[in-house]
Amino acid sequence: MKTIRQRRFLGAALLAAAVLAGCTSAPERPAPVVVEPAEPAGEPQTPPAQAPEQYAAQGLTLRKTTFQALPATRDVDWDRALKAFQTSCTTGMAAQPAWKTACSNAAGIPKGLGRAFFEGNFEPWQVLAVNAQGAASDTGLMTGYFEPILRASRTRHGIYQHPVYGVPKDLIQVDLSSIHPQLKGLRLRGKLVGNKLVPYEDRAGIAQETEDRSAQVICWADDPVEVFFLQIQGSGRVLLDSGELIRIGYADQNGHPYRSLGAWLIENAGLSRSEMSMQRIKQWVREHPERRQELLNANPNFVFFEERKGYSDDQGPVGAQGVPIEPLASVAVDRRFWNLGVPFVTQASQVNPNMAFTRTVIAQDTGGAIKGAIRFDYFWGLGDQAGQRAGSQKSDVRAWVLVPRGNSAAAVLSNP
Repeated sequence: MKTIRQRRFLGAALLAAAVLAGCTSAPERPAPVVVEPAEPAGEPQTPPAQAPEQYAAQGLTLRKTTFQALPATRDVDWDRALKAFQTSCTTGMAAQPAWKTACSNAAGIPKGLGRAFFEGNFEPWQVLAVNAQGAASDTGLMTGYFEPILRASRTRHGIYQHPVYGVPKDLIQVDLSSIHPQLKGLRLRGKLVGNKLVPYEDRAGIAQETEDRSAQVICWADDPVEVFFLQIQGSGRVLLDSGELIRIGYADQNGHPYRSLGAWLIENAGLSRSEMSMQRIKQWVREHPERRQELLNANPNFVFFEERKGYSDDQGPVGAQGVPIEPLASVAVDRRFWNLGVPFVTQASQVNPNMAFTRTVIAQDTGGAIKGAIRFDYFWGLGDQAGQRAGSQKSDVRAWVLVPRGNSAAAVLSNP
C-alpha cells in the first residue's frame, strides 16, 4: 500500500506531465489522485503474429515484406538500377497512373542516391511461383546473356559465308490477343501457301535455302556458331571487314519453340549436365565439325535481325521495352507475368562455377527461353569477358518485386 506522501507526489507528477503534453493551464487546486494497487501480474501475453499481406495471380503469389528483410545489397547496384529505371521512364510507362509518381521522382536523382530513391518510392514483395498443382516455390532460374561482337562482311566472299538474316517478306505474324484477351503476349507465326497459313520453316529448312534468301541477308559472318549464339543473345555488334562497326538486334523469329543445345549434347554426345556452358558447346563443335549443323538444327527456333541506328557506343543494345538496356542492371523476364520497367531485387547463387550475388535490376527485355514467374536472363554487358560470365551462368534465384508505393501489387503484373 502506498503512503499518503507517495500518492500526493505521484498526483503532482501526473499533473505536470499533462501540462507539458499540451494543456493550456493547470487548475489551482488539483484533485487528489488515488492510485489503486495493481493487480498481480500474470504471464506476459504475446500478440498473435499477423500473416503478411499477399496478392495472388495466375501462376504466382506476392508476399509483402520490408527493405530491412531483403538480403544485403550494394549501393553501386542500386545506382545502376536507378539509371536503368530512369531510361525505362522515357517510355509510355511514365504516363501510367501507377508509375507516374515514381518516374517523376526519378528524374534528376543523382548518382549515389539510388538506394534512397527506391526505398522512398517502392515497397518490396517476395515472389513465389505457383505450379499447376498449387505448390509454391520461392526459387527459380537465372541465366545470363551478353552483347557479342561478330566479324562479318556486307558481301559474301572468302571466310564470310554464313548469313545473318533480316525479316523475310513472307513471314506472317498474328497477335492472338485479338482473338481472346487471355492470349495476351502470344503470337502465331507462319506463311501463306495458297490460301492456308502454315508453319514457317524451322532452322534446318532455312539452312537449306541460303541461295533463295540472299536478298534478306544483312551481312555474312565468318562463323555459323557465333551467328547461332547471336540469335540466342538477341542482339550484338558486327565488325565489318570494311572497319565499320554496326549494331543489329532482334526483329522477329520463325515461331518454332526454342530447344537447348545443351540438352541435345547430354542426350546424344555423352556430355554431363554439370559441364554444360556456352564455352563447352563451342569446344564440342570445334572437336566435331562434321556434326555442327546437326547440333544447330536441334534448336528449330530461328531469329531474324534488323540493323539498329541512332545509339551511341556506350549504350547497351535495345531491349523489348524499346530502350537501351543497362549492363549489370537489366534482365529479361516472361511477359506473361511481368510488365516491362518493373524493378526487382534478385539473389542468385550457383556452385559450378561458383557465383553468388544480389542485384537490383529492371525488367527491360524478354526472350524465347524465358518462361516462368521466377525466370530471369541477366545482362552482363558487351564483349568476351561478359560472354564468359553469361555463358557459365545457370543460377538458382530468389526475387522480390518492387511495387510503387500507394498502388496495388497488380501494377507490376502483366495479367493481374
